[in-house]
Amino acid sequence: MLERTGVEREVNERFGNDKDRFTATELAALRSDLLQGGMIDSYEAAQLLQVFLMGRGYGVSPKAALDAAGRVEMAGCALPVLQHELENLALVM
Repeated sequence: MLERTGVEREVNERFGNDKDRFTATELAALRSDLLQGGMIDSYEAAQLLQVFLMGRGYGVSPKAALDAAGRVEMAGCALPVLQHELENLALVM
């Protein structure tokens, strides 16, 4: 069994991410990217969500990504909200 990093372990313990689609490391990296960009522009945040999902083989509606980016922004980019929104956005191709 692979040993988890401290970040992965903390996120998994706090947010129950073991059975979800995205790893704690992926979520933490995406959150960092969103926060570094300041999430000033919801359109850019939506594009980042789309690229994240498409890079993992999921389809995503641009309108739904924009709506999700707004909700993530309003929640201060909290990991549970980010995880929830990504899982709702991800469309199996």
